[in-house]
Amino acid sequence: MPSFDVVCKPDLIELRNAVDQVNKEITNRFDFKGSDSRVELNDDTLFVYADDDFKLEQVSEVIRNKFAKRNVDVRFLTFDKKEKISGDKLKQTVLVKNGLDKDLAKQVVKEIKDSKMKVQASIQGDTVRVTGAKRDDLQAAIALLKKQVTDTPLGFENFRD
Repeated sequence: MPSFDVVCKPDLIELRNAVDQVNKEITNRFDFKGSDSRVELNDDTLFVYADDDFKLEQVSEVIRNKFAKRNVDVRFLTFDKKEKISGDKLKQTVLVKNGLDKDLAKQVVKEIKDSKMKVQASIQGDTVRVTGAKRDDLQAAIALLKKQVTDTPLGFENFRD
């Protein structure tokens, strides 16, 4: 029976490359000379450090630009609140979405069931498996999900006939 998986996974290699490019640009830019602005990557979290609020916003803008150039969807990033660390220095945590959360998985299943297509969707951990009798039905389901779910970047893997 033909099937595919709906996932929400960034390309981790491109993510790491984008972070490296952000740090390289920060060290080379004139407006960051002498500042302690940097971006660190730990598993699924980015830590953004800056000297003041303006520089933190500038680093966030550089992050968005470099991610876009590396074809890493910016919708993977969730910017949390800013924290004050020693003196005037600021730290911001940026979460990288990896895997479908329960609410989004339920939304994907609901969209497929409401469309009355001849496919079945089931939640399997942090993915949603969609099965159907015909390849055309599965391709129609992919098109539907691309159109309906716009707030999170979805990926489609393991397409099998």
